[in-house]
Amino acid sequence: MYQFIEFMKAFLVVVNIFFVIYLIGYSTYLFLCATVGSSVLFKYRNYRKLSNRLSHDYYVPVSILIPAYNEELNIVETVHSLLDLNYKLYEIIVIDDGSSDETSKKLIKYFHMKLVDRPIRKQLKCAPIKAVYENSNTRIKITLLVKENGGKADALNAGINAANYPYFTCMDADSMLQKDALENVVRPILSDDRVVACGGIVRISNGLKLENGYINEYHLPKGILTSMQVLEYDRSFLASRILFDQFNGNLIISGAFGLFKKDIVIAAGGYDADTVGEDFELVMKLHVFCRMHHIDYIIKYIPEAICWSQAPSNLKSLFKQRRRWNKGLLQGMLKYKELFINPKYGMISMVSFLYFLFYELLSPFIEIFGILTMILSAFLNLLNVPFMIMFMFIYILFGSILSLCTFFARIHVENIKLSFRDVVKAILLCTLEITVLRFIILMARFSAFIGYKKKRKVWDRVDRQKIDYNLDNIEKVEN
Repeated sequence: MYQFIEFMKAFLVVVNIFFVIYLIGYSTYLFLCATVGSSVLFKYRNYRKLSNRLSHDYYVPVSILIPAYNEELNIVETVHSLLDLNYKLYEIIVIDDGSSDETSKKLIKYFHMKLVDRPIRKQLKCAPIKAVYENSNTRIKITLLVKENGGKADALNAGINAANYPYFTCMDADSMLQKDALENVVRPILSDDRVVACGGIVRISNGLKLENGYINEYHLPKGILTSMQVLEYDRSFLASRILFDQFNGNLIISGAFGLFKKDIVIAAGGYDADTVGEDFELVMKLHVFCRMHHIDYIIKYIPEAICWSQAPSNLKSLFKQRRRWNKGLLQGMLKYKELFINPKYGMISMVSFLYFLFYELLSPFIEIFGILTMILSAFLNLLNVPFMIMFMFIYILFGSILSLCTFFARIHVENIKLSFRDVVKAILLCTLEITVLRFIILMARFSAFIGYKKKRKVWDRVDRQKIDYNLDNIEKVEN
């Protein structure tokens, strides 16, 4: 028994050293995200204030692709919101991926679309296209592809095949672009022809009211769960992607809003229909493809290009969403495992890939192992309870401060006015986001590994809510 106790003490010392290093690494990462992210956001704000951007007639032609499966609830609002962007040369292509509801019928009715005999060159593999509809009564051309079901990636490949322009952007059917989003996301392409992809920022639209494509009224969402996700998005997505952007190290462009150079994507093979994380897989594919073919390239992240998208408002939907994200992460990292500690890929391998491996993909196992170790230590009376409580308190306080810093930096930079109630709500919820929401997401990530082989292609759709968008002007489209 004595030898067993001594062995456990030595084992726990090793475990404690590992977790100290692990948490120091993660805390350092969060600190860099918050400081670099806030710095870049304020730089953008000062740039807007000090510079006079002259209007010009030079526009990169862009095709907006909207894959849709059973999206009758919001599809008309989403398409209608895109008709008045601050941009001249773009088209809208909706891909109905075998919907069983009235997604296509609603679009055809509202936009007076007609069946056309249009040949589409099949440069990327996709399920058969059964019909093509177009309209002629709006300033911006709208095309509807009705195809057999093949999944989101397959639908995007069909949209790329039908796209007329050299760049395309993809967005979700429950999202809306801010009026200047397209203009902002193409700006890096105008200044540097090495740019092959640009990611925009995805903001949570729950609690938002848009008017003429800009924020009219903003509040934190009513639900506690959704409000916590707002804080999480700012710290985990906004700030971290700004940090990775400093060394061309972003491995993901959100499927809700991203811009890509069409010929490079086609040359690389397009979207992979065998994954549920098509956005993550495509960006990794572009990194590998460009480096293998010695193409001088840049993948950018533009925090000024804003897309407003719905966040899950209940635990079931949130669980499904994060489980799907982790399945897609696992599929992408297994497919491109050559990036693991490979000097040929530079900081993409040594920083970005290792971060996603240890702090995203494997974090459920590491954190659950930490919880089990604490329980075992307490059972053997080897747990220093006061030190553990102090350590947890410091970690929660540190994470909460960083969450609030990135949240209020984003609010300030975007000139959003928050009510006193929302300020208090954000301060009160930041600790819950670090503790409660993190634990929920931890379990959702862990569930992605359970029955993975059997369920690896299951999409895990989340519940949709009606978009708060005014369709009073729809008569202008119909007449």
